Amino acid sequence: MVTAHPLPEGFTEIEVFAIGTALLVEALLGFCLNGLTIISFRKIKELRTPSNLLVLSIALADCGICINAFIAAFSSFLRYWPYGSDGCQIHGFHGFLTALASISSSAAVAWDRYHHYCTRSRLQWSTAASMMVFAWLFAAFWAVMPLLGWGEYDYEPLRTCCTLDYSKGDRNYVTFLFALSTFNFMIPGFIMMTAYQSIHQKFRKTGNFKFNTGLPLKTLVICWGPYCLLCSYAAVENVMFIPPKYRMIPALIAKAVPTVDAFVYALGNENYRGGIWQFLTGQKIEKAEVDNKTK
Repeated sequence: MVTAHPLPEGFTEIEVFAIGTALLVEALLGFCLNGLTIISFRKIKELRTPSNLLVLSIALADCGICINAFIAAFSSFLRYWPYGSDGCQIHGFHGFLTALASISSSAAVAWDRYHHYCTRSRLQWSTAASMMVFAWLFAAFWAVMPLLGWGEYDYEPLRTCCTLDYSKGDRNYVTFLFALSTFNFMIPGFIMMTAYQSIHQKFRKTGNFKFNTGLPLKTLVICWGPYCLLCSYAAVENVMFIPPKYRMIPALIAKAVPTVDAFVYALGNENYRGGIWQFLTGQKIEKAEVDNKTK
């Protein structure tokens, strides 16, 4: 006879089930949408362009976030983390690696779009590949730091998944958080803001608004902002007075990134959407050129 594991402290039965269900839905939906993005890039020749390689990088990172969320959902339904302390460290590293790669790749897409629309320069394969490799290596550098002692991975408040430990708020945490947020949130955010502002001004001059220039940055701020705010507040004040169920909300919002990104960068891209349609139905894309136009 199997005995149910006790509920995590601070959570009711319905709250644990709701969090697990939310994580599962986010994981499955995001994985399907980004998996479709990846397969379409592989199968449809017209989609295989340097610019879309950066979109592929976002999709790969977001699929990783979805896998991370699926593991967290499974553990939530069990009511405990079944993979031990080493598994917790791996889960935390994997979550940070894919999240930071997604953010860096989004900034790379903004940089490419700026040059595409404002300087009329075309992205070369070598440059796109270098940017993609840099985004992942840069993310890996920051994700491995807690494993080496700068920062630390530990359990989320539900204790069924792992992330950066913000409960201590000591000097080690503060210095890591400051550097992490500067290089992986503020700088990418600044790149996206300046790039899309320049594109917006270009569109205003021509009167031809080809896509919503404010949407990518809003996605970054809305999805990652609450989590960054929680971690930043933990650097100056003890956040343990906040009930655990409320401290889980920023993580749940962040796990929605893959689904939102799929609509912003792939399904929101007119020609990429055409490529996905061609993959699903066999109907050819009428316009061969793929130029990251979004609506």
